Amino acid sequence: MHHSDRGSQYTAIRYAERLGEVGGVASVGTTGDSYDNALAETTIGLLKTELLDLRKPWRGLEGVEFALLGYIDWFNTRRIHHQIGGVPLAEFEATYYNEYNERRQLQLDGVH
Repeated sequence: MHHSDRGSQYTAIRYAERLGEVGGVASVGTTGDSYDNALAETTIGLLKTELLDLRKPWRGLEGVEFALLGYIDWFNTRRIHHQIGGVPLAEFEATYYNEYNERRQLQLDGVH
């Protein structure tokens, strides 16, 4: 999935065709909604600050690709996120779904 604003480059026919060629799906924000793209913009800003700007100059695209894979793993599994209780995203998500499944099972068992 590729989420973007409604810029002309993202609504062009060639863009949609290429996205389809690689099995992608377009997702565009609502018109005039500045909050719609805030999460993507924040994430890209963090990526630039915490990775790309720190390791300049890059020698090639391959180095950037491998660094990005490592950053995404670190961001999701080891980076502490204070907005969610000082735990990594993966831990927060696992806890959420464990608690959700426990509540769901209690409901199915008829326990309130």
